Amino acid sequence: MQEEQNPEIHEVAEGTGMEELLKQAELAVQEHRDAWLRARAEADNVRKRAQLDIANAHKYAIENFSTDLLSVKDSLESALAVEKATIESMKDGVELTLKQLASVFAKYRIEEINPLGEKFDPHHHQAISMLPSDQPANTVIQVLQKGYRLNERIIRPALVIVAQG
Repeated sequence: MQEEQNPEIHEVAEGTGMEELLKQAELAVQEHRDAWLRARAEADNVRKRAQLDIANAHKYAIENFSTDLLSVKDSLESALAVEKATIESMKDGVELTLKQLASVFAKYRIEEINPLGEKFDPHHHQAISMLPSDQPANTVIQVLQKGYRLNERIIRPALVIVAQG
């Protein structure tokens, strides 16, 4: 009943409540804004770290492959360092080095394409000429340079001569 008799007290009490609500709302807005800024900064940091990881992956992608090739290079240098090598010892050394290289290729799934006697496939072979032959038409009769594929992707087609029809 006293509130009804003194309307000024009611207005002050009501105003104080509104000011308090406004302050609480402003604090909540500030907290949400701070949380949003932190989340945005974290997202930027994650993006930058991901970009750095991708750049390093591209930069050092062949590190293991190149490390494994070093033993092949060492073998070749050792063969050249021998002063009184015989043809037989050089041949044995080259064969051993070729086995090392084949091992590295197998480890990294680099497969040789040697299509002698196979049907010509323009996706895997590059024909440089056609010759008359007893073989069926479009059969590879000579491989001039072997091809290679890496994980089912052709990195160099085989250079071949194909039988004429």
